Amino acid sequence: MPGVSQIQYVLDTHRLRDPEQTLEIVKPHLKDMGITRVANLTGLDRIGLPTVMVARPNSRSVAVSLGKGLSLSAAQASGVMEAIESWHAERVHLPQRLARYSDLVADDAVIDVTRLPRVTGGQFDPHAAMLWVQGCDLNANQACWVPLEMVDTDYTAAPSASQGAFPRTTNGLASGNNVTEASCHAICELIERDATTLWHHQTPQVRVDPDTVDDPRCRSAMAMIDAAGLDCGIWQTTSDIGIACFRCVIAEAGGQPGHIGIGDGCHVDRSIALLRALTEAAQTRLTYISGARDDLDPAEFTDQAQSERCQYVRDLIDAAQPIQSFTDCPTHASASFEQDRDLLLERLNRQGMSQVVIVDLSQPHIDIGVVRAVIPGLEAPHDDPDFIPGVRVARVQEQHT
Repeated sequence: MPGVSQIQYVLDTHRLRDPEQTLEIVKPHLKDMGITRVANLTGLDRIGLPTVMVARPNSRSVAVSLGKGLSLSAAQASGVMEAIESWHAERVHLPQRLARYSDLVADDAVIDVTRLPRVTGGQFDPHAAMLWVQGCDLNANQACWVPLEMVDTDYTAAPSASQGAFPRTTNGLASGNNVTEASCHAICELIERDATTLWHHQTPQVRVDPDTVDDPRCRSAMAMIDAAGLDCGIWQTTSDIGIACFRCVIAEAGGQPGHIGIGDGCHVDRSIALLRALTEAAQTRLTYISGARDDLDPAEFTDQAQSERCQYVRDLIDAAQPIQSFTDCPTHASASFEQDRDLLLERLNRQGMSQVVIVDLSQPHIDIGVVRAVIPGLEAPHDDPDFIPGVRVARVQEQHT
């Protein structure tokens, strides 16, 4: 069917192309993007789930990206695409406008700034001029202006004409084989971060019984973690939006010291959501083992910091009984990314998230899609250093007091 993005690859995530095809398409552009190395980290740990690091030394944000998957090529595609999306977000070539919100909203469609995440010490002034970048509101199918400081990731200098009122992060930045695929991944990331934040502000009393997981890929990943002598805890963190979300933690068995892993996953297919959480937990553990990320604080590698992380994960596992069934989690199957996108929009709209704005950062000479999604009303990641709880967190806290 013309114009429909049929899902072709379904092993460890959903894509239009298999990882080898994606890598072939982007390979000619890696040098121009400053990508100098794709290194296999898998053998540094005993789990064996494929993980790679991708180096981009002249990055204007993070110089090392990480990738994961069930095969080395899938992990390579994952890591390379993460580096590529960061490169795009450092170079925003889209219509921009210097304007006061009070003037802009009178003439054009503007994102609902009253429901965007705020940051500690920031204060939005609707009567002060700032730069805006043009995106597309998927529900209204019209152009919509978004604060540039929420999209641009050139962290080498303070953003031009900004107010410093909104988070400057990569939350909602995603790539794919086309814009629709990238948009689905970006929206899921925002739903995942919101769900994890809400879960963090609750008291998780039950976790998923691993024996109820019926997906062979997930069972294989869990078996690899178990065979490595590690304990694994899984929580279903799905929020009221109803799109599957999971958190996974791994730690040395028997309370032994060592590196931990924490991973989150969100997808319309619950098996993919759990698989992403499992493989991300393994990736996080390898991140600590390798010390690869340049945004890790040296203080995180002290004996005390490692001990505190181990205790945190151990307490999480020990405090929650594994009695929840994996099959209680909602799941949805579709054949195209358009169907996935429409489902995501419908579920968000049910919970009052009527604006879903996609800023298309794709560059026409590269046959991939890169987008930044912004969804007013969703919570920012709780572990951002300048995080301020929003309305949804306040509601959860009221319900648990």
